[in-house]
Amino acid sequence: MSGDAEHLRTLRPALELRSRLLRALRVFFHGRDFLEVETPVRLRAPAPEVHLDAEPAGDAWLRTSPELHMKRLLAAGYERIFQVGPCFRRGESGGRHRPEYTLLEWYRADADYHDILADTKALILFLAREVLGSTTLRRAGREIVLEPVWEYLTVSEAFLDFAGWDPVEHFDPDRFDLDLVDKVEPQLPREAPVILADYPVQAAALARRKPGRPSVAERWELYLDGIEIANAYSELTEAAEQAARFEEWNRARAAAGKPVYPADREFLAALESGLPPCAGVALGVDRLVMLFAGADSLDEVLPFGGDARTN
Repeated sequence: MSGDAEHLRTLRPALELRSRLLRALRVFFHGRDFLEVETPVRLRAPAPEVHLDAEPAGDAWLRTSPELHMKRLLAAGYERIFQVGPCFRRGESGGRHRPEYTLLEWYRADADYHDILADTKALILFLAREVLGSTTLRRAGREIVLEPVWEYLTVSEAFLDFAGWDPVEHFDPDRFDLDLVDKVEPQLPREAPVILADYPVQAAALARRKPGRPSVAERWELYLDGIEIANAYSELTEAAEQAARFEEWNRARAAAGKPVYPADREFLAALESGLPPCAGVALGVDRLVMLFAGADSLDEVLPFGGDARTN
């Protein structure tokens, strides 16, 4: 047996776990009246987030997220939708990153990021019980207890405690990204899930502002054992502000020597037609499988390496 065949054979328990997890998450959403949808993978106009680079595909790009198309469905009257599928980011590699990865995204009309957090708690507990038969994860001799308590920290609290400054009051994009990775994330509690919430509006690409606090966006991220798993927003529904943000991010991309993406006219038109108050979340399926398997790297749960997954 070749080395590659042996590696693939040893991955069978992880692939079986993944299969059970995907089956269980569909049971969860179908049981809550969500409609499963599929949206295009090849896009004419990716969201121009400064730090996310889309993979070119001819005269278009491969999606980094299905978000914009899914919100167009909300604007057309759909109320609860979810999708599981491949997404792509150029230049991603490492034990916890891949240039091709699987995202679960779901969106709800007439909801905010607190409602999505309640969904997420229920989903993670449901999956753990169905797939593992336990609500305790075990990794490298550590236990992560998934119930009853999830830690909740605001970005201001976490940065003041661990980095010595408040990015909501004095935003510095380079310092924010460096300190988040080097100072804040390593200090987050490991024994329970952690929600890091209320980001500076400059660091929340498509999120609405918090009422009464225009410098804060209604965004949270979920960490399990210090690893970021999910990213949620109360969605921005104002077309003019979203168009202005797209233009600002494209200027920042140009200044950084990155490709400038066309405006997604259909998405902006959907906002103008009336996107209801809504919220959504993107959850990394590959990382969740890694955590449920007690693994330390995606190499231990994906059958092909990062280079092979771009072929």
